[in-house]
Amino acid sequence: MPKYYEEKEDDQEACAGVKEDLKTCLLETACVLKEGKTPKQCLKEGHCKALQVTFFECKRSMLDTRSRFRGRKGY
Repeated sequence: MPKYYEEKEDDQEACAGVKEDLKTCLLETACVLKEGKTPKQCLKEGHCKALQVTFFECKRSMLDTRSRFRGRKGY
């Protein structure tokens, strides 16, 4: 469930919601909390993979010229 829409303003950049949810997901994983690794190391190990893919698709859709008609991917 996305946590982004709770108490947020509308004047944000395009993929801010996905980015914030990815950051929250990484900081709440056992990899960061119990093992003491950095979020970057945990991301390389495959934690929060679905949000990582969604964030990538959102960023890529900003460059896609077809997104003018279809809208950006993500939320």
